[in-house]
Formats: sequence, C-alpha cells, structure tokens
Amino acid sequence: MMSESAPSAESILGRLMQVIEDRRRHPPEKSYVTSLFRGGTPKIAAKIREEAEEVIEAADETGEEGRLHLIREAADVTFHLMVLLGHREVGWHEVEAELGRRFGISGIDEKASRKPKGTEENSAGTDAAR
Repeated sequence: MMSESAPSAESILGRLMQVIEDRRRHPPEKSYVTSLFRGGTPKIAAKIREEAEEVIEAADETGEEGRLHLIREAADVTFHLMVLLGHREVGWHEVEAELGRRFGISGIDEKASRKPKGTEENSAGTDAAR
C-alpha cells in the first residue's frame, strides 16, 4: 500500500545514511544521533534490542492500526541499525552490496557455505529474496 508520491526507499535510506555519517564527522551538540554515538556500541545496541522487541510486539497487532504500528517500529529499528553502521563506519552501500551478493542464493545454501563462527565473519541469509 505504498503511496505513489512516496520517495523511493533507496533515496530515503541513502539520504539518511548521509546525515548519520555527517553527524559522526561533525557532531552537533543537540543531536539524538550524536548522543547515541557518544554512548558507543552498548547504547546503540540497547536501542536496537528495544526497537526489535517493539517490532515483534507490533507484528502481533491486528487491523490497520496494527499494520501502521508495525511500519513505525520497523522504521525505528532500521534507523537505529543505520546509526550502529555509521558508528562502525560501515556504509549503507556495503550492506546493499552484501544483500546483492546473496540475492538469488538459497538461504540454506548460503549459510552452509560459511565457515564456522569465529573463522569468518558470520551473517544471516537473506531469505526474502530467495
């Protein structure tokens, strides 16, 4: 039910990541992102956990209001994940490249191809595109 006039997700996510990266390089005193960066990974991770729980709760809500709540919570968890990526100086384009690498590959096959945890970076499959 995406609106015809809504900007593309790509443009919004890319623009948001640019703002987050700018906050890292030039931290304004009055900025929520700056406050998260100052708290480091523990503070940002705590927000991601909180927002992920809220996504799960919202997913069980019914009707249009439940659907809208899920959208808002999904936006919150996505935003906080992007802040963590910015904190670690990981570009959104790098996440997109990883998703592109996995696109069309079975999640089961992709996971089986990974080395055991600790010997290589471990990441989850992207089943939505499979």
